[in-house]
Order: sequence, then structure tokens, then C-alpha cells
Amino acid sequence: MPNPVVSKASTVWNGDLFTGNGTTSLDSSGAASFPVEWNARAEGSDTTTTPEELIAAAHATCYSMAFSNELKKNDTPPTEVRTSAEVTFVAGTGITGIALTMTATVEGIDEATFQKIAEGAKEGCPVSQALKAVDITLSATLN
Repeated sequence: MPNPVVSKASTVWNGDLFTGNGTTSLDSSGAASFPVEWNARAEGSDTTTTPEELIAAAHATCYSMAFSNELKKNDTPPTEVRTSAEVTFVAGTGITGIALTMTATVEGIDEATFQKIAEGAKEGCPVSQALKAVDITLSATLN
């Protein structure tokens, strides 16, 4: 069994929920730090991230990796996989759904097999597994 990999992130928050703000940092890689605040989460923002945006990034990445691996196992490795994820948050309710949209360029695969593998990757993706409490949809397009 391989050694577990522990990924680390942290947040420093100042003030109360509604008027405070903070910074979230990707500690394992040191690749980025992001400002966070409630208004961005509840109302949206073009400049401040949210937990849901970070979940969307993780899910899009994980799904692309899982799908490309399943395609390789099918002897039809992809040329390119593009995945986006939309995580819907409703203040007072929480995360209500995740929509994955994927387009891939894959040689030598038929549409039915492509869709079957795409759906299987959605179910098997570790982030999908962790987020089973919400409805996850997938729109998969073969180029």
C-alpha cells in the first residue's frame, strides 16, 4: 500500500462572519493564497474566492485525472480533457449541487463507450466520492 499523501491548506480569518475577511493559503505546494470573505460567498465576486470555488477547482481537476485514467485503461488515452465544475451555494442552506461539464478529444472511441467511461469516472473520482451528499451532474462531449 502506498504511503498516504496529506495535502494542507490553511485560513486566517479576522472579524465576524459578515464583516470579516481572511486569506486561504495552499500550504502543501505554496502555489497560491486567496482572499476570502462572506459577501463573495453569499453574493458572488470577481476578485475574491470562496470555499465553493476551491471545491469546484478540486473537483474539475480530480474528474479530469480520473477520466483520463479510465480512458487509458480502455486503450483509448485522451489527447485532451477539459473539465469545468460549477458548485452552487445557497446562503442558509449550503451547497445544493455540482455540475461537471467535460469535453474531450479521444481517438478510437465510440460515443456509447465514451459516455459509459465518463459516467464511471464521475462515480469513481475521489472528490466525487467525498461530495456524495449533494447531487452531481455530468455533461460529457466527445470531440
